[in-house]
Formats: sequence, structure tokens, C-alpha cells
Amino acid sequence: MKKLIEKIVQMKAPIVVGLDSLLDYIPQYIKDEAMAANENPFDAAAQAIVTYNKGIIDAIYDIVPAIKPQAAYYELYSWQGMKAMYETIEYAQKKGMIVITDGKRNDIGSTMEAYAAAHLGETDVCGQKVTAFGADCLTVDGYLGSDGIKPLLGLCREKDKGIFVLVKTSNPSSGELQDQKIDGKTIYETMGGMCEAWGLETPHHYGYSAVGAVVGATYPEQLREMRQKMPHTFFLVPGYGAQGGGANDVKGAFDEHGLGAVINSSRGIITAWKKSGSDGHDYAQQARKAALAMREDICSVIPQPRLPQ
Repeated sequence: MKKLIEKIVQMKAPIVVGLDSLLDYIPQYIKDEAMAANENPFDAAAQAIVTYNKGIIDAIYDIVPAIKPQAAYYELYSWQGMKAMYETIEYAQKKGMIVITDGKRNDIGSTMEAYAAAHLGETDVCGQKVTAFGADCLTVDGYLGSDGIKPLLGLCREKDKGIFVLVKTSNPSSGELQDQKIDGKTIYETMGGMCEAWGLETPHHYGYSAVGAVVGATYPEQLREMRQKMPHTFFLVPGYGAQGGGANDVKGAFDEHGLGAVINSSRGIITAWKKSGSDGHDYAQQARKAALAMREDICSVIPQPRLPQ
């Protein structure tokens, strides 16, 4: 989280690009080249995804601090797709980007320890420690309670990793459960309080712990509410752009230093080439242009990001 905050300040860009790299989003010429080079459709899909992702990363790594690959869109293409996710993570980190794997993992005990090791830590293979995916942060579902979170806290401390716990999600039906009240307090507020408590077990940098929260842009009032009630919790904010959230919807996520949140856009960035009407050969340049526009849009309504004195 410390590195993410520092890169946000350095780039004046509290944004993360979601690499939800479905084949439908990839220009046809990239898919044609991959299909011509591979007999196996999954091999071709993986090659196309990696080529596409590298192009976008090359175009944005100097203006965007982080990427967020959504694991489902890689699992969709079998083990080759997961290899593509690994290669994407590795490439982005070599370019200096922070990687938030959007896996929304949720389990308890040894199973959650396995998820934690796979995505954030190391795997013990006959006494040899090796990195499986090696992301910097992971989205997790805390609605199984502390048993599903505590296996991650040790890695946050020992390996300098971060997590983002689902608190108030951006989907339309989130209120069916998250808005329900227990003893006068909403479930999402209860989960937010748990994030604050879990964060006490991790290092704090610039006022924020290693335990972040997912709070959606599509519910701006709740976003402002949770910023007040979760002063030490950094927010990952989905819902900007394609899901309908705008700059004024997300500004309540930020503190007086222009920190406290990183705003995600996926399709709005990675499919910008489609909206431009091009044939896709300039997809990377269109992604950069869209990222710059997003940065300008958000920074127009928040204080300039700066480190607290």
C-alpha cells in the first residue's frame, strides 16, 4: 500500500486499469496472428491476451500506477489463460507497476492459506520456495468473517502485500445483503469496522493500513460515509466509467491530501479503441489517451495527491 500511495502521488494519478482481457475486447489483427501461430484455441487465446496486455502496459506504465487483472477472464481460457495472467503480472511489475489481482477469494483455514500463498506469497515445493503468481495485492471476500482474512494478514506484514476486502460493492443487488441492518448498523458498515480492526495488525503508511476495502462508485453517499468511518482503510473503487460512476461520484473516497482511494476503470480504458472507430491498430494509444482523460477528470474534483507532512 505504501508503494501504491507513493506512485499515485508521483504520477498524480489515483487510478488503476482493469485488464479484463476478453477476446471480444482484443483487435482482430492480434487474434488472427495468434490463431495462425497456434493449433490449440486456448494457446491462441493466451498469446492474443498477452500481446494485447503488453501493448496496453507499454502505453500506460508511466502515467498509471497499477493494473488489476480480473482472474475470471483468464481462468476462462483454461491453464493457458492462467499462464497469460502470470505473464501479465510479471511484465507489469518489471515496468514498475503495482498489480492488484481481482480474485475475490473467500475461504477459511488451510484453504485460504493456499489462496494467500498462491496469489501473494510463495509455494513450498518439496522444501523449495517458489512464487506462483506474485501479485502485490488481492481482492478478498470477508463475509466468512475473520477466519477468511487472518491467513492473509501475516503475508501483509512479512511480504509487504495488501488486500482489498469487499465492503460495499458496485453491483445493483449489493443492497439485498449489504444494506441490511444488525442492531441499527448496516452490514457494509459492520464489515468496514472489521477492516479497520484487521488493519491494526499490519503496518501503517501515510495513515493507511495494508487492509484496504472495495467500495463502489455507484453508491456515492455510502462512499463518503465509509471514508469518514474508515479513516485508516485505503479504498479500491470500481464502478467508474462503463458502470456509470463519474468523478463527482468518487470524490468522496478521498481525504484532504487527495489520497485514500484508487479508482478502477476497465472497459473504459482497454476498449477505448472501439469507441474511437478505429480498426484497433492504435488500441494502445487509445488506451493511453483514455487513461489521461480519466486522470484529468478525477483530479479536477479532488485535492492534488500529496504525501502527508
